[in-house]
This record gives sequence, C-alpha cells and structure tokens, in this order.
Amino acid sequence: MLYLLLFPLADEIGLFNVVRYLTFRTGGAVMTAVFISFVIGPPIIRWLRRRQREGQPIREDGPETHLLTKKGTPTMGGVLIMTALAIATLLWADLTNGFVWVVLLVTLSYGAIGFVDDYVKLTRRTSAGLSGRMKLLCQAVIALVAALLITAMTAPEISNTLAIPLLKDVFINLGLLFPFFAMFVMVGASNAVNLTDGLDGLAIVPVMIAAGCFALIAYLSGNTIFAGYLGIPYVAGTGELAVFCGAMVGASLGFLWFNAPPAMVFMGDTGSLGMGGALGSVAVAAKHELVLAIIGGLFVLEAVSVIVQVASFKMTGRRVFRMAPLHHHFEKKGWQEPTIVIRFWIIASILALIGLSTLKLR
Repeated sequence: MLYLLLFPLADEIGLFNVVRYLTFRTGGAVMTAVFISFVIGPPIIRWLRRRQREGQPIREDGPETHLLTKKGTPTMGGVLIMTALAIATLLWADLTNGFVWVVLLVTLSYGAIGFVDDYVKLTRRTSAGLSGRMKLLCQAVIALVAALLITAMTAPEISNTLAIPLLKDVFINLGLLFPFFAMFVMVGASNAVNLTDGLDGLAIVPVMIAAGCFALIAYLSGNTIFAGYLGIPYVAGTGELAVFCGAMVGASLGFLWFNAPPAMVFMGDTGSLGMGGALGSVAVAAKHELVLAIIGGLFVLEAVSVIVQVASFKMTGRRVFRMAPLHHHFEKKGWQEPTIVIRFWIIASILALIGLSTLKLR
C-alpha cells in the first residue's frame, strides 16, 4: 500500500525514492510487524485469557510436567502473528505482485484452519480438534489452487520444474505432477511446523530463522543478475516475497516476546499451520523446495520422528522413541525444557547455514 502510494511521488520528492528498494521495504516490514505485535499483543492475550479461563487443553498422554507447567496458558496466539504479518505485508509490499497475494492467501487460509481447530479444542475441552482427514483435505485443496496459480505466474520453461541444490542449471521436469508436488511441500511444511510447536519458543525461532533465509533466497531468485551469477532459477517477481518474509521475521520476533519461557500464550494451530504454509508456499514460488527441506530440517526431523514412531508401533508393537515428536523424547529422558529448546535452536541455525551454502556451492 505504501509502495503504491509513495512510488509515484519519488521523482518529485527524493526522500520517497527509498520505497523503490526491496531491502528498505523488507526492513520496514520487519519493524512494522514487531511494532504491531508489541502494541496488540497484550490486549489480545488479555482477551484470550478471559475467553479461555482454563487455557489450552493439555494432552493427557503427553509429558506429565506439562499438566503442571502449561496448564492455564491460553492458546490461539497465532492470531497475533497472522495480524502483524498481514498488516506489515499489505503496508510494504507491492500489491500488484501476484506472488504476494498467493502466499498471503495460503498463510491466512491455513491460519483460519488452525483457528477453527483451536476453537474446537477449546469448546470441547479436549486436545483433539478437527479430524486429521478434514484438516488435510482443506489444506490440500488450498495448496493445489495456490500451486496452479504460482505455476501460471512462472515462466513456462521452469514453471513445472524442480531445481536440484548443488547442481547448476539442473532441473527435473515434473510436468503435470508439479502442482501435486508443490501441494505436498505446502501441506508437509505446515504440519511439520505444527508438530514442532510443543515447547515454549521451540517452533517460532526456527520459523524466524527459515523466514530470514527465504527473504534472502527470494531476493536473489527475483534478481536476474544475482540469479545468473549464482546459477539458481530466476523467477521474475519473487523478489517481492522478501518483504513478506521480512514481515514473517518481525511477526515471529514480536510473538517470541510473549512466547518466551514461561510462555504467556501459545501460538496454537492458528500460528503453526499458517507459518508452516507460508514457508512452503514461498519455497515453491522461489523454486527452492528442496532447500526448504534443509533449512527447515528441524521440522523434517520432528515430522519423521512421528512417522517412524507410528509405523514402528503398528508393524512391531514397539516404539522407537520414548515419545514423539522428537522433543518429547528428550523430555522423557530428563532434559530440561530450556535445554531442549536452545539446542534445537542451534540445530536449526546450523541447518539454515547449510541450506544457504547451497546457493553458492554449485
């Protein structure tokens, strides 16, 4: 909005020339999202506490300590994240850019699915919300529509291709299968972040790290000079997603202020599904789907731990981990919550650096 208002005035008023630069608007989105979070955070948390007197329903089969330490903490804090992210994006991004609208559509739609899921949990006073099939079906439909829109906005020669990290100008043409692959990436990223969200601050910092990485990737992919130099796919228009990712970083940072141990509010499925969908859709638009699996490797590990646990128990009757997702396994081993959270942050940072290194090592 600010871009469309101020850009035409740049020739007459030199100060407004800064809105032409993606880096300035990305920084503006970060600061705006942080500011909005700090302003609306306290009233939203107070409202959630009044509405949720008993707080988020705690899993009875989860770690025993959660029944004591997490009880009474309100959920649906993702409303704060979604609000700050959306407003900052609408203020600073070029709203004529189709990629911005598609990614924002996925993010807010997934956030809405999470909101309904959280609401059902609260009203029924159970840790089980919407059925898994219903959530996956809604996510899949939204992701497929988004994938088709992204494909239509991408140059035909690369629209249905999958770029391979570490290899320059090597693409696998998936043809008609690409929209379904893109759908899998978005749905998978959303649910992987959701599974990671189990301890105070555990999910939001890796999300913030991944969003920062993809702000850089989107900027480079949308710049023909940088993309050509690095040998990565050039996708015209995706540079504007750096502003969106900047808003993600700011919204995450603002939410962390209230989610730091001991958490004043949980993001709930409202936040985790929305932010995971945001990462997945940005990765698809920027043609860095496989790099997301590296940068977001922590989310992958958490999701795989659940898949392995369920498969092992069904086939052999035995559990591989003491409890899944993975962070609960370490809780059961006696690790303190801050130790698990900080060490997982370290792992997320290392994986992010490895993922970014693939941009140059080709």
